[in-house]
Amino acid sequence: MEYVRLGKTDLLISRVAFGAMKLTEAGGDENVALLVRNAYDAGINLFDTSRKTPESEKLLGDALYDIRRNVFLSTTTDAKTSDEIRQSLETSLMTLHCDNVDLLQLETEKFLPLPGGADKIYDTLKALKSEKKASHIGIVTTNFETAKKAILSDCYETLQFPFSMISSDDTIELVKLCEEHDVGFIAMQPLCGGVIENIPLAFGFLHQFENVIPIWGVKTQDELNQILYFNEHPPVIDEKFHEDVEKIRMFFN
Repeated sequence: MEYVRLGKTDLLISRVAFGAMKLTEAGGDENVALLVRNAYDAGINLFDTSRKTPESEKLLGDALYDIRRNVFLSTTTDAKTSDEIRQSLETSLMTLHCDNVDLLQLETEKFLPLPGGADKIYDTLKALKSEKKASHIGIVTTNFETAKKAILSDCYETLQFPFSMISSDDTIELVKLCEEHDVGFIAMQPLCGGVIENIPLAFGFLHQFENVIPIWGVKTQDELNQILYFNEHPPVIDEKFHEDVEKIRMFFN
């Protein structure tokens, strides 16, 4: 497994990250525990979940219980106020059986909390860092302008944003902007919600960007095996690869 630095967090993260939002579809506690342990044994060290999927969050917490100290754990809240953010994180910590998360991500679309705001949201996120309940803070959004503002603000350590081989050129520029500002880029929906069926091409495209950590949604051992295989055997990036990618990009764009 290859590891890369996640922006200014300085965390060394596996190039394959485990998206845990669909663990309720994995077939029960034992299957989830085996799936998570197999991912861990293969070298995956970032497990991403969300308060929006509380049952999956609990399944992940149970499965990671005895190896929590060896992995990085990220969770997302879509809470709208300072008090709700605190309550959301406390619930996540209890559900995940831990005292802190490595990355707390705020999901937002058109509003970007900033230092000193009357809403006190950003100041609360910073306070949670000072209290060691969250080691790092980031933004999750699908709004391009909000994502760009978050990067340029230099207030957030990571950005989670949709990114796949059919993403627009603007999104690729967003990835480059993250690199310039040392903001870790976490790619959600690397298969564009199932629209992309050519996994080797999808994997190879994202693998070109060393500052990008794709979150692969995993709910079966076959899915995990497929992701791990292409991680170990990425497609050759040659002229034919670029031609094939461009055909698919042009079809969707």
